[in-house]
Amino acid sequence: MENDRESPDNDIKLRETFSGFKVDTQGGYPVNLPNRITIARIFLIPVMMVFLLVDFNFYPNPIVWHSYQLPYNQLIAVIIFIIAASTDGIDGYLARKNNMVTNLGKLLDPLADKLLVAAILISLVEMGKCDSWIAIVIISREFAVTGLRQIALLDGKVVAASSWGKVKTVIQIVAIIAMLINNFPFVFINIPFDIIATWAAGLITLYSGVDYFIKNKSLLNLSRS
Repeated sequence: MENDRESPDNDIKLRETFSGFKVDTQGGYPVNLPNRITIARIFLIPVMMVFLLVDFNFYPNPIVWHSYQLPYNQLIAVIIFIIAASTDGIDGYLARKNNMVTNLGKLLDPLADKLLVAAILISLVEMGKCDSWIAIVIISREFAVTGLRQIALLDGKVVAASSWGKVKTVIQIVAIIAMLINNFPFVFINIPFDIIATWAAGLITLYSGVDYFIKNKSLLNLSRS
């Protein structure tokens, strides 16, 4: 690999990966499997939003079970969301396991995660299923921490992922799924689990963001020698 990078030959050199896809090891344009999975996750976002927000007037009647109802567009959207969310760990795992980590992947993976969460929360606010303040808190936190990571990179440092950040991600996914499936099955026992999970997601997201900044406050020192 190092010899390829140091070669004076300016022609683009390609190598075959385990997946059969080609990777440009000199020009820096990676088209490997993990990055394709990440890109696919990004392309699923507008598809999911279309099913949530566009009324095509050709959906069959909602799924009805006693007093519970679930429109088919929400069912399709939650399936897409689960598929997209599940690919988050898959692309990173494949990239690390097979030594296929690229700069493009480092850029696209966190971007895809933030776009997915932001898009679904904005859609849920539009549908009246999520309080706007919770969506603002979660989206703001994501971009604030991203800004902190960029500051760290400028100083040649890395902001490590915290345990609270991982808890935040799990709670967010659970809350979003609960809202999309209309609080099933807790609706039958009159427990507002979707509301509880949404509030928990908002509060834990806020706390994890504050925790990141407290632990990395040295990065915010604007003075330079």
